[in-house]
Amino acid sequence: MLRNLWIAAFLLVVSIVASAQQYKVSGKLSVPGEGTSWDYLVADSDNRILYISHGTDVNVVDLDLEKPTTTIAGMKRIHGIALVNDLGRGFISDGGDNSVVIFDLKSNAVLQKVAVGSNPDGIVYDPSSKKVFAFNGKSKDVTVLDAATGKVLTTTPVGGKPEFPVADGKGSLYVNIEDTHEILLIDAGTAKVKTRWPMAECEEPTGLAMDVSGRRLFSVCANKKMEVVDADSGKIVATVPIGDGPDAVAYDAGRKLIVSSNGDDATLTVVHQDGPDKYTVLQNLATEKRARTMALDQKTHKIYIPSAQMSPAAAPTAADPKPRPKIVQGTFHVIVVSPAN
Repeated sequence: MLRNLWIAAFLLVVSIVASAQQYKVSGKLSVPGEGTSWDYLVADSDNRILYISHGTDVNVVDLDLEKPTTTIAGMKRIHGIALVNDLGRGFISDGGDNSVVIFDLKSNAVLQKVAVGSNPDGIVYDPSSKKVFAFNGKSKDVTVLDAATGKVLTTTPVGGKPEFPVADGKGSLYVNIEDTHEILLIDAGTAKVKTRWPMAECEEPTGLAMDVSGRRLFSVCANKKMEVVDADSGKIVATVPIGDGPDAVAYDAGRKLIVSSNGDDATLTVVHQDGPDKYTVLQNLATEKRARTMALDQKTHKIYIPSAQMSPAAAPTAADPKPRPKIVQGTFHVIVVSPAN
């Protein structure tokens, strides 16, 4: 009898904790501009700024007011943004121009453009080496820049199409390789690939996040899985079901949650980290179709997910054999997702 009471009490506590970590869609943020695409965005929680890649522009948003303040314009097809606050510089990967655009974090003025590899996509700053790493999707390599000067230091082949990178701040970088189903471990000091970890059951890994203190990587896969990987051994320690069409994942250190934005089935999967190797799905929150990338504000625990209405793609031509659908004018926005309690 006493054992049954203990079990009932334990289940009640688990239920209360799970309920306290639910999310809700709390609003929408209208964003100016008529870019034909969007990709990564990044929240600077300390300085209360959200940077959104939006076609040819970066939209700069005040996180406290949740209002756009300015635009960094004049690029061709933006993918990612990396911030280096101790140098007052930001770095934008312009895939359409094969360049990295460096801007001033205070004035948002463009400082310089640096030629890199073909179609730079994911981009990350490593504070231990003070280098910026731009991962080039078409040339399948990574261009390494000195963060202070913007000078190209080296280019390293990665043996496949790189997607989202993360840095542990201690000299190690990790990046998903989409077409070979791997995670690469790169030494930031030498800019060389140290090892390759296969993920045979993970189709087209895209988004990648990290629990730095717990040494766990979270890689989201096209076949509706999230692989949890030991960042030191490369061992897959858990596999968690998520929604369809993920392109980004984030780790909320304060709440011990991992969130995956899934654009094909219009959901946000919320996963609780019960322990280093144990994970529980708490929620699949309805969002919107195409809501596939996101940023997490570690201060407020809010999540920001871009989306838009899309017009049908144009007919293929010799010049553009795979035309993309375009954003319906005036419909680009950011979904705001907040803790329910």
